[in-house]
Amino acid sequence: MDILHTHCAGLDVHQKEIVVCMLIGSSDKELVKEIRTFPTMTKNLYEMLRWFENLQITHIAMESTGIYWKPVFNILEDYFDITLANAQRIKNVLGRKKDVADAEWIAKLLRYGLIEKSFVPPADIRELRDLTRLRKKWIGNMTAEKNRIQKTLECSNIKLGSVISDVFGVSGRKLLTCLVEQGFVSPQEVEETIHAKIMPKASMISDSLFGTLNEHQIFLIRQSWNHILYLEEAIQQIEARIQELLLPYQEQVELLLTIPGVKENTVASIIAEIGMDMTQFPSATHLASWAGLSPENHESAGKKVPKQQKEIRTSSLRFAK
Repeated sequence: MDILHTHCAGLDVHQKEIVVCMLIGSSDKELVKEIRTFPTMTKNLYEMLRWFENLQITHIAMESTGIYWKPVFNILEDYFDITLANAQRIKNVLGRKKDVADAEWIAKLLRYGLIEKSFVPPADIRELRDLTRLRKKWIGNMTAEKNRIQKTLECSNIKLGSVISDVFGVSGRKLLTCLVEQGFVSPQEVEETIHAKIMPKASMISDSLFGTLNEHQIFLIRQSWNHILYLEEAIQQIEARIQELLLPYQEQVELLLTIPGVKENTVASIIAEIGMDMTQFPSATHLASWAGLSPENHESAGKKVPKQQKEIRTSSLRFAK
């Protein structure tokens, strides 16, 4: 088998240490192998970088397990050709699961060019990805808090959600603010607070706000309400930061906005997840598969087996053993 990289290294990355196997040589007879272990502190990562430079290492490979590869990748990416490997695709031979053996196995696969690179976008796209995912997470948290308030209102027999469509709209927010601050909302305050469009429902809204709300439930609603206000402000700051990171890609943003149903937040997520360099994907089919939009095929003896049925069969065989 032809040797593609004569100066390479394989890294087995863990939380507290990194096991490194260095392979140098244009043939197996002249092969020089050295194995070292480095702690994962930043100063030790730079020490490893200098060691690689002294040995004239050109290519490095490591598994994409957990988040421990990220600081290593961030420090080394500007100096070496780094291959981030899918751990499922470079499994070692059974019975040889040791850190040193894993690092050596990775180095050997890299030496012969047998590792497929995982897609790692540039630093600014990675920052954008962090922000879009955090925004999605916080929107989910905000929805959970709104549901918690709705549940508490129902427990106190306040039926505001049955009368107005959006409890957290402009009118609903004003009513909730009065409810949290005073513990009740008078009919006069209802008429002064709600929007003109729902004024015909004023009496029904007043009736819906009459319940058994006690001090404990007010306290619960207030905590969730304060959290919602905090999350809304934080999400606005995240969206402002996202817009800053998208400034260099305005041409691509405008192009993506021409797709029916795609809005600005969706555009930010698309760019954050797939980046701007489409050469990472050989074809549109590969991109769809990477995004999880292509159904899996499970065929045996000319018959297509549904994934769920295949999992049941595999599980049955496992128990049979």
